[in-house]
Amino acid sequence: MGKNVIITGASSGIGEALARAFAAKGYNLGLAARRTDKLEVLARALEDAHGVKVVVTALDVQQDETVPDAINALAQGLGPVDIVVANAGITGVRRSGSGDLSVDKAVFQTNIIGAVATLDAATRIFKAQGFGHLVGISSVSAFFPIPGSAAYSSSKAALTNYMNAMRLELAKKKIAVTVIHPGFIKTDIAPGMDKYPFVIEADAAAKQMLAAIEAKKTNVIVPAMPWKPVKGLISLVPDSLMTMLVTRFMK
Repeated sequence: MGKNVIITGASSGIGEALARAFAAKGYNLGLAARRTDKLEVLARALEDAHGVKVVVTALDVQQDETVPDAINALAQGLGPVDIVVANAGITGVRRSGSGDLSVDKAVFQTNIIGAVATLDAATRIFKAQGFGHLVGISSVSAFFPIPGSAAYSSSKAALTNYMNAMRLELAKKKIAVTVIHPGFIKTDIAPGMDKYPFVIEADAAAKQMLAAIEAKKTNVIVPAMPWKPVKGLISLVPDSLMTMLVTRFMK
């Protein structure tokens, strides 16, 4: 019997790529997203291609009170759940001082509260069954603040910190915790990525993520090159020099 994995935000982007990667290795899938029409098409394609079981449900993680019921429904459709991937997230651009906090609120509600609600619901299931693996999709921006996207950067930093605290708390509960920090990943929900350096396709990134998940790594950067050494170098750059470098290239 194959293992079972639940993925939120699975209708496109990294979530869809992960669903394809897991299915190709024989995992049964519980997929959640706002767009159930796309989920249904994906589910049938994966079942036909790989002979796995796929169940789907509608879920908008901004409505955090609905998250436990959605995760539980997927778990009931699959059986014992081995892995839950909290992937659903959004980006947002807002210049400081604009006076409109709606973008920031949506980013925090989705990327932090929605993710935490997902992880909490999964943890309840894992505690009851005695095992499980929590996976969160953070970002390299957790380490490299992005001007104009302060809410996004800080939401991912918060998610990384939150999950690392969960790892310490759950260490004796046979619940593993993996935090994945993608760099520049080319997806249909991130147009214009080709202009950035070191961009990789979502399918290639998903294969690296799956390998890290199966190895139960803790904190992972995908792709490791060049972002892992860059992370180390940036930590050594004085704040004054970093400010000078960033402001030189900002419009």
